[in-house]
Amino acid sequence: MAKPNSNFYPVILAGGRGTRFWPLSRKRRSKQLLALDGKQTMIQQTVARLLPLAPPSHCWIITNEDLRGEIVRQVPRVRPSQIIAEPVGRNTAPAIGLAAFILLRHNPEAVIGMFPSDHVIADQACYRELLAEGIAIAAAGENIVVIGIAPTRAETGYGYIEAGVTSSEDSLHVRRFTEKPDAECAAEFLQAGNYYWNSGMFLWSARTLADALREHLPKTAAILEKIAAAFGTKKFGRVFRRLYPKCENISVDYAILEPRSAKGEQKSNIFCLPARFGWNDLGSWTALHEHRVAKQTPPDDNLITSDGAFTLDAQGNYIHAPGKFVAAIGVHNLVVVETDDALLITTHERAQDVGRVVKHLDEKRLHKLI
Repeated sequence: MAKPNSNFYPVILAGGRGTRFWPLSRKRRSKQLLALDGKQTMIQQTVARLLPLAPPSHCWIITNEDLRGEIVRQVPRVRPSQIIAEPVGRNTAPAIGLAAFILLRHNPEAVIGMFPSDHVIADQACYRELLAEGIAIAAAGENIVVIGIAPTRAETGYGYIEAGVTSSEDSLHVRRFTEKPDAECAAEFLQAGNYYWNSGMFLWSARTLADALREHLPKTAAILEKIAAAFGTKKFGRVFRRLYPKCENISVDYAILEPRSAKGEQKSNIFCLPARFGWNDLGSWTALHEHRVAKQTPPDDNLITSDGAFTLDAQGNYIHAPGKFVAAIGVHNLVVVETDDALLITTHERAQDVGRVVKHLDEKRLHKLI
């Protein structure tokens, strides 16, 4: 069993809008605040599975002003002062970078784990054991550890990690990172056998991350250091709102991982730990349907949330209409999601396009629907 580490600090990134789960996911109640897989919300599950590795006082959440109040309510074990709302979104590099500079001032030996707030983990004991291995690697030097997921299909919606030679029994040197490839490249990666999906879960010491930001993103690093210096003082809010918008809008992958991996497999000190636990990021209604159908006993490829249902020659449908009786006759592979003010009807094949609805609503300034 993995034991708590006194220098480990989980940092959960929870600022996304979850547009592909519209109309259930909204600006003030995004995907990570929904109970999509069980009674707990996604962020509640994320916090719960990390706390055995670190005390609640070590847990940090980076979110936005629209979601912060609800997150404070949903995860009361995390100190409100450590649930930080970005004044504007600036992607993952400034978000995790701010945490690094704050924690470096607090504990020079801090090891940071960066975690998305909307993953599903099947074997949590195995998950924590793997993280414990990664924490040890991250603490041992200027090392960056990424959790890799063995691909099961030629997916174009994920970034990929190309692994090199084995560096130990479990970890692999990383040769390079490739952001979302086209279908042909994704098929080649799957066939090659030494590529992993980039899970977005990373481990590094606060010092390693801060130094990497100073090297590869110097202007933003200087801004983040100034903000971190004000943390815990009365002027923090004012300094944060004034300076943070000046940070570059860039992901960790582009800002740090790609230039770091360009130093070469043996010099970059980036390691991949292949996941030994079940993983799903529930990226769309289709992914949610597949995940939940696989758990149903007895198996049924229709998944209907309603006040009673009747099906006839209906297969592969996801229907969410709580409080209503649902009758599905002769329909296949539909996604139907109803809320008080909106109705989504699409197919599993086109579920990835649901985010375009939100873009349309933004353009038309139909703010009540987003």
